[in-house]
Amino acid sequence: MADAKANAEALVPKFKFEKLLNQDQAGRRTSLYGTIDSQPALLILERAPFPSSHDYLEAVTGSLRTVKNLGANDIYHWYLANSGEISRKATLGESSSPDEDTSFADLKINLIYPCTEKHIKKYSKQGVRLVTETPAIYREHVRPYMQAQREAGRLNWAFNIIEGKKEVEDVIYRTPYGQDPEEGFLLLPDLNWDRKTLDALHLLGLVERRDIWSLRDLRRKHIPWLRHMKAKFLEATTKVYPTLEEDQLKLYVHYQPTYYHFHIHIVHVALEAGATQAVGKAVGLDSIIEQLEVMRGDEEAGMDAVTLCYTLGEASDLWNEVFEPLKKNGTASRSPLADR
Repeated sequence: MADAKANAEALVPKFKFEKLLNQDQAGRRTSLYGTIDSQPALLILERAPFPSSHDYLEAVTGSLRTVKNLGANDIYHWYLANSGEISRKATLGESSSPDEDTSFADLKINLIYPCTEKHIKKYSKQGVRLVTETPAIYREHVRPYMQAQREAGRLNWAFNIIEGKKEVEDVIYRTPYGQDPEEGFLLLPDLNWDRKTLDALHLLGLVERRDIWSLRDLRRKHIPWLRHMKAKFLEATTKVYPTLEEDQLKLYVHYQPTYYHFHIHIVHVALEAGATQAVGKAVGLDSIIEQLEVMRGDEEAGMDAVTLCYTLGEASDLWNEVFEPLKKNGTASRSPLADR
C-alpha cells in the first residue's frame, strides 16, 4: 500500500506540460495536456479550498507578496494579490517588461472597511428560505422597505458612480452623463470579476434614470426601452471586448437586487452559474420582456402585479422584518435597512 501511494505521488512531478486544453469555473480549474515518461497524460489543476485553521487565516494577509488595488468607492475596495512564489518570468514569460506586475495575481480580494453589523450578517454563513412575494405583500410591505432604503441614502455610492464623482477610472464605457437621462448608462466591472478572464466576464450596466428601482417597476410601456437598452449594452460590451460576440453574452437582473436602482448584469455564457445566477435570484432580461408582452392590460400593466418566488438569507433584513413576521403571525415590521 505504501509503495503504491509513493509511486502515485511520484507521477505528478514527472508531468511535462505541452499545451493548455481548457479553463473553467472562472479560471479556477485548468486542464493541461502533456506527457509522463513519454506517455500522453492529462493534468487537471483546481484551486483547493482555503484552510480554516486559525493560524493560516491569521497569517494570510501578512504573507501576501503583492497587493494591487483595482478600485475603491467609499468603504468598498478590491484588489488582486499574489500569495505564492511564482515569479513574473514564469507567469508572464521572458518578454515581460519591468512595468508588468512583478507577480502572478492568484487572489481576488474584496475589502469592506469600516464594515457594519449588516455587512457581517450578509457575509456570514446562514440558512436560506424560499419566499413568495405576492402583489399585496410587495405593495404593503416590500415597497415601503425599498423606499426606506433609498431615503436613508443607501444609494449615494451608486449615484456617485453614475454622476462621474467616484470610480471614474473603473468605468469601461459610458454615454455622456445628462445628455439623454432616459437612455444614458454606463458599464462597470462586477467586483467579483478579475477583469482579465473573458470566459468569466461579469459587467454591471447602470442606467441613469432613477424612476425604476427594480424589475417590479417595469411596465408594458417600458418594452421598447428594455429592447433598446439590451441592444445598447450588447453593442457597448462587444465594442470594449471585440473578441466577444453578442451571442456569447447573457443579460439578467436580480430580484431581490442588492440595491434599489435598476441595473442589468452582463455575463459571458460560459460563466458557470453560481449563487448569483441561480433560480430564485436571477431573472433573464428576455424573459421579463416576454412576460410583459403577453401581460393583459394597458401600457401601465406591469411586474408589480406578478407573484414572485425567490430566496432570502435568514440574516437578511427583508427576511427578519417582513417575511418571518408574516410567516409567524401575519404582521411585518417597517424598520430599515440593509447595506450595499
